[in-house]
Amino acid sequence: MAGKVFFSVSMSLDGFIAPETSEELMGKQWMELQQWVFPQRFFRENLHLGEGGEEGRDNDIVRQTFERTGASVMGKNMFDAGEQMWPEEAPFHTPVFVVTHEKRDPWERPGGTTFHFVNDGIESALDQAREAAGDRDVRIAGGGATILEYVNAGLIDEFSIALSPVLFGSGIRLFDGVDAGRVALEQVRSEPSPRVTHVTYAVRTR
Repeated sequence: MAGKVFFSVSMSLDGFIAPETSEELMGKQWMELQQWVFPQRFFRENLHLGEGGEEGRDNDIVRQTFERTGASVMGKNMFDAGEQMWPEEAPFHTPVFVVTHEKRDPWERPGGTTFHFVNDGIESALDQAREAAGDRDVRIAGGGATILEYVNAGLIDEFSIALSPVLFGSGIRLFDGVDAGRVALEQVRSEPSPRVTHVTYAVRTR
């Protein structure tokens, strides 16, 4: 049986998931938004940031999100930013399908990540990701515009937000441009941790 299609992001209290430009991705606000994940033991191990790290519910959620993911889909902008920042052993360890207009051969990285470049639309990318994922889930990794395309196309089953106690004031909003007339949500769970509040919603057709 095919798995779910989901996304999982950190979001500021005023609704932003990223700064406006890729140059700001490692800036102070972005680091504050993601500060809950950097100390986690699983995150540190996956990115080879050294031994140790925190264990607890936040760490469990990071690990469970990784383990449920059999393939990922991302937009070209996210890939371009990540290509500059990810280590040689990219942190996905599964096939990743990049939605782009570019024609490019697959790019295989150490550790099991292979990037496939799909230039015939988001549905084609998702079909290929589903096949690669088998009975595991497909994660729409980002960025915000790509997530929104999948939401508005009715292709998301579930999503999780780590609501971080920071304010951005500007940047990329998660739901800026959502077709609210088509999308209904059902809360699945809400769970506070010492650093963030984790909320998960099932997506229904309105």
